Amino acid sequence: MHNISFFFRIFAKNLNGVMSEKQNIEYKSSWHDDHLKEVCGFANAQGGQIFVGRNDANKVVGLKDHKKLMDDIPNKIKNSMGITADVNLMEEDGQYVIEITVMPCPVPISLRGRYYYRSGSVTMELTGAALSEFLLKKTGHTWDDMVEPHATLNDIDEETIKIYLRKAKEIGRLPDIEGLSTLELLEKLRLTKNGEIKRAAIVLFGKDPGRFYPNTFVKIGKFEDDDFTIRFQEMEDGNIIQILEQIVRTLDYKFLIRNISFKGFNRVEPLEYPETALREMLLNALIHRNYMGAPTQIRVYDSKMFVWNDGGLPTTITLPQLTQSHSSHPRNPTLARACFLGGYIDSWGSGIMKIINSCLEAGLPMPELKEKEGGFIVTLFKNNLTKENLQKLGLNQRQIDAILFYKSKGEVTSSEYAEKFNVTDRTARTDLTDLVDKKLLVKQGEYKSTKFYFR
Repeated sequence: MHNISFFFRIFAKNLNGVMSEKQNIEYKSSWHDDHLKEVCGFANAQGGQIFVGRNDANKVVGLKDHKKLMDDIPNKIKNSMGITADVNLMEEDGQYVIEITVMPCPVPISLRGRYYYRSGSVTMELTGAALSEFLLKKTGHTWDDMVEPHATLNDIDEETIKIYLRKAKEIGRLPDIEGLSTLELLEKLRLTKNGEIKRAAIVLFGKDPGRFYPNTFVKIGKFEDDDFTIRFQEMEDGNIIQILEQIVRTLDYKFLIRNISFKGFNRVEPLEYPETALREMLLNALIHRNYMGAPTQIRVYDSKMFVWNDGGLPTTITLPQLTQSHSSHPRNPTLARACFLGGYIDSWGSGIMKIINSCLEAGLPMPELKEKEGGFIVTLFKNNLTKENLQKLGLNQRQIDAILFYKSKGEVTSSEYAEKFNVTDRTARTDLTDLVDKKLLVKQGEYKSTKFYFR
């Protein structure tokens, strides 16, 4: 059963305190110069603390050479990175611990020519596209706001401009656009600088964005459930406005199924997944992707589909926050602004919520959000928790009714189960444990605090 629910959200929420602590704190039993990478990573991110003389369980193990380290550590930080850190000696239970407090730096910090960055609880070396994006951001620039020196107005597609203007007029966010020339529109959208074309204009309106940036295309593949056997594939190329329509059309014609039903005499043919969810997934991927990285990829399976785009979440946003009201932190703000004014997106960080709500309203499982391989994945699942499928698993009628009743809520407790079906707590726990064994639920907690979440 490929079904997901609120489990990932609740699980992340329960761990939020632990995760946030580890994100800014490191414990080291002893000092090694390799720990300078953590110092560099903290300086390039949100800052943090390193405690030397504590093990991974935050238990004091002490330092025998604390006097020497108190001289060596500040000097090594200053000499290798050109920054200062607050280094303090603390005594606990008769043993010594060194506390290193690193403040975030407004400029990029390197360690022996290499750049490190703290993301979550991991310190990673930045290379390639990630390094370029980091350096741009630290200097107050973003990739999309940079001028493309080789581009001219001849590289802008007039038909795409017309499509954009029609939608902008419908939405009403861009006044006084009647009679504007292409250059005047680009200037109004802040897609030019001193008459030169910015990168955002190329990926949004360009005739051939791939001529400037080779990975602007999108790959679509139909896969077996083994993840590597591919049945067939397509590739869509063009600017964002073109590619959005092309992908939706290709998915409709070749990759997805329309389920036919009737309402009265009217024939209804909805796609397997809500079109709202598909469009929001694609817009999020195309607008917020790292255009210096790998191309956007769409994988379609018999029971699910996902969209992956290069570029992880902003450091100020966590996965649990995505499923709640949150502020918008676009990777490509110039591009996002133009898409907002044209009516393609909202500026309130509501895209993910639209995906989730449209799936739940369609009776589908909770979409899955995940960071993977330096990128971000949104996965949609078909509704496999149907009465027919559950009967095939040999469930009793209480279990079937419980899944159909509680799946939209995403969770159930044994006491709720016992009360609803008028059975003992023991019977409720037996039924729910059986659903865990059949991998339909995930158990969290013990005794009265136990909750069962849909997978």
